[in-house]
Amino acid sequence: MEQGSISAQRGTLEDPEVLQNVPGHLIPIIEREFDDFKTEAGKFLSGETPEDEFIKFRLKQGVYGQRQPDVQMIRVKLPFGGITPEQMESFANVIEKYVPLNKGHVTTRQNVQMHHIPLPEIEKAIRELSESGLSSREGCGNTVRNVTGDPWAGVAKDELFDMTPYVGAYVRYFVRHPTTQAMPRKIKTSFDGSPSDRAISGIHDIAYRARVKHIDRGDGSPPTQVRGAEMLVGGGTSIMARVAPALYDFVELDNGDYLKFAEAVFRIFDRQEWLRVNRARARIKVFVDKYGIDELRNQVEEELKGDWVAERDFSIEQRLFLDDERSSAPAPPQSYASPNGDLSEFDDFRERNVAEQKQQGFVTVEVKITRGDLTPEQFRGLAQIMRSHAGGYARTTVQQNLLLRWVREESVYDVWQALGELGLTDAGPREISDVVSCPGTDSCKLGITSSMGLNQAVQERIEEMGITDELTRDIHIKMSGCPNGCSQHHVADIGFYGASIKVGEHTIPAYIPHVGGVYEGGSVKFGTRLKLRLPAKRVPEAIERWIRHYEASREQGEAWAPFAERVGTTELEGLVKDLSMPVDFGLETMNTFIDWNRDVPFEVIRGEGECAV
Repeated sequence: MEQGSISAQRGTLEDPEVLQNVPGHLIPIIEREFDDFKTEAGKFLSGETPEDEFIKFRLKQGVYGQRQPDVQMIRVKLPFGGITPEQMESFANVIEKYVPLNKGHVTTRQNVQMHHIPLPEIEKAIRELSESGLSSREGCGNTVRNVTGDPWAGVAKDELFDMTPYVGAYVRYFVRHPTTQAMPRKIKTSFDGSPSDRAISGIHDIAYRARVKHIDRGDGSPPTQVRGAEMLVGGGTSIMARVAPALYDFVELDNGDYLKFAEAVFRIFDRQEWLRVNRARARIKVFVDKYGIDELRNQVEEELKGDWVAERDFSIEQRLFLDDERSSAPAPPQSYASPNGDLSEFDDFRERNVAEQKQQGFVTVEVKITRGDLTPEQFRGLAQIMRSHAGGYARTTVQQNLLLRWVREESVYDVWQALGELGLTDAGPREISDVVSCPGTDSCKLGITSSMGLNQAVQERIEEMGITDELTRDIHIKMSGCPNGCSQHHVADIGFYGASIKVGEHTIPAYIPHVGGVYEGGSVKFGTRLKLRLPAKRVPEAIERWIRHYEASREQGEAWAPFAERVGTTELEGLVKDLSMPVDFGLETMNTFIDWNRDVPFEVIRGEGECAV
């Protein structure tokens, strides 16, 4: 479909808009919401509106408070990670105008976040973003958050079918839905059409995994092949990590059942007043953990007998997001650059960043984005590459990278050269050097440690090690600045979350490690927490010791996770026990008491998170 203006699609609260299939435009844009934000922000700044009341309002618009006073973060939702060149340029423009640190951040939930924006500038920023179809509506708060999906959906060789259209209907059905505006806590949803489960279904509140069923309609006709999904409910990480069990083995998609069953779950969840007492444990996984998935299923069956069902329109025909990407794919180039000179770096990039699509002649190119951060120049450069070589299509990934789709095989060298001009030709996405972290104390109120600083230090140590072993390259390292797990450290091969070690009147920034997590190949397994705390400055050394021991002691073909399980936590703890020992505060040990990328002694400064407001 031709990419074009979406301004004609703007609507009102009474008539949101006609939901056309314009690339990148899934969430209805309502102009009045920007006016309302400007008005309400003014009332808050003048002291007319109490802070707690204003927080609830702005969270629904995807605007989140930071640990720094008087500035905000905007979280822009990208359903299934889909993004267009126009949207990339919109990010670049807004970042240059309003973001002091001059960067945008790709998250593990396929959003893009922009930090340190003064409150009076927010309305102008979200209004400008909306011109390309971008929306932050319900990017925060106790709502249905951004819906994630497999970045390879529609082009993956192993998928059962493309779930993208159904993501669109789900997003459009639940945004601004009256049931989902003030639930006990947020809902994180994923869709995946592949047995590889690249969306990591098991860690979500609700997840749909594609299934096909042959149904006998009982009229003598041959069985009908019906598209559906296994529906999982009750997963999550944080302080009570749980893998979501199956609520239903099969729910139909095309008749809208998956929307109906989800709303039934949300209605039940919304009525659990006991969950609102302790907001830190107010997730749907707590309900499932307490009562069991069978009891939830029983309650859903009862809920579906209610009068509300007849009052709803669950049809999806007008809500599906149907974008014929194939029609916009690049034609064979009349000419293209031929590789020349030393090709070792290009060959390495092609082997590790490029994958064939199921459509013959096309490949995907995964762009490795260090710590998820992009500058305006990189946003614009990537937009141009998308136009020239990818038919205008890309998707963010849960590994904080960007997947270019519909690239002609013969154009990969051209793409590599163009990425080189942007500093984005690092090989090995989703490998050991592709370290994932949340923003931590760079901006988050809940952050304990500088997870971004540790990310940089670990990445530098990995590069110094010069790892070439293929099994070692497959190790995933993730770190969060607090126990909440925004980096998804629970499912990493080696994961960390921020903590501290008290030494007299002083405090050492520290991390608690997890080992042996799994999230690829269709299975999810949480790592085992080690019984020690590592000072932040010693974490890179600990990682190197574990890796060297793994390479020297593993069995033939043994991956890290089964190795960690086989040798056990006691052995892994023993390898780094000396690193966990605290030191006395003094001039010679001062560095241990200072966090990564900081220049003052560490102290725990933790505010109240707004996720639970």
